[in-house]
Amino acid sequence: MRTTPRSPSPRRYLMCPPAHFTVTYSINPWMDPTKPVDPPLALAQWEDLRDRYRALGHTVEVLEPDPALPDMVFAANGATVVGGRVLGARFAYPERAAEADAHLDWFRRNGWAEEDLRIPQHVNEGEGDFAVTASWILAGRGFRASPLSHGEAQEFFGRPVIGLDLVDPCYYHLDTALCVLDDAGDEIMYYPAAFSPGSRAVLARLFPDALIATEEDAAAFGLNAVSDGRNVLLPQAAVGLFEPLRDRGFEPVGMDLSELLKGGGSVKCCTQELRPRP
Repeated sequence: MRTTPRSPSPRRYLMCPPAHFTVTYSINPWMDPTKPVDPPLALAQWEDLRDRYRALGHTVEVLEPDPALPDMVFAANGATVVGGRVLGARFAYPERAAEADAHLDWFRRNGWAEEDLRIPQHVNEGEGDFAVTASWILAGRGFRASPLSHGEAQEFFGRPVIGLDLVDPCYYHLDTALCVLDDAGDEIMYYPAAFSPGSRAVLARLFPDALIATEEDAAAFGLNAVSDGRNVLLPQAAVGLFEPLRDRGFEPVGMDLSELLKGGGSVKCCTQELRPRP
C-alpha cells in the first residue's frame, strides 16, 4: 500500500456532447442497432462526466456535434495531442471518417498553427489506440489502427512508440484494455488477455508493477478510464478496481455512462486530452 499522497495535475480536455448520439450501425461488438438509446439519459450522463472534470479543477473545451456523425461523442478518437502538437485521425470505417476534419477544424479555430497539425497518411483513431506515458507512446493495433501509424506518430512527436497487438475484438481499441494512471511515473493498469503473448511480455517488462484488471472489470469497461495522477474516473460497474486503486494512492471516481456503452465507449472514449507544450 502506498503511503505518500498523490497530487493531481490540472488537465485540459476536449469533449463533444451526445446531442445526436444513436446506434444505427455496428462497427464494434458492443454496438447493437436493435437496442434503443435514451438520448436525454445519454446527455445527462455525459454532462455529469463533464461537470466532474470541472469540479476537480480541469478545463473542458467543447466540440460542436454534427447531426450526421452520431459517434462524435467519442472525442478521444479524433486526434492525439502531445507537447502541443496534433496528429489527426484517419478512421477505419467510413461512418466516422468526417470526424477527423471536424477535429482538425476545431484546432485551427482555437489557435493551433498549421505546422503543429498533421493530417495522417495511415489509419489511426487518436487516443483510442495511442496512450501517452512519461517515457513512451503505447500504440495498439490489430482491429483499427494500421501498424504504419506507429512510425508516423514516432516521427511526428519525436517520442518512442511501443506497438501492442490486440487480439480480442471486444477490446478493439487500446483504451478499452489499458489505462495510463500516472503519466509522470509510467504507471498503468491493463487486461492481459486482450493482448497477444508477445505484447503481454512487453507490458510485463516495461510495467512490472502495473495493476492487472480481472475479466469482469475489463468487461465493465473499467480500463476505459481517465486519471489526473490522483483521481481516476472510471465506470462505476468496475467495482473490483476500486480498492486496488486506493491501495496505490489513487482516488477512484465511479461514473455511470451506461447509455454511451451501447456505442462501445465510456469515460476515456469521451475524453481527448489536450497536452500542452513542455
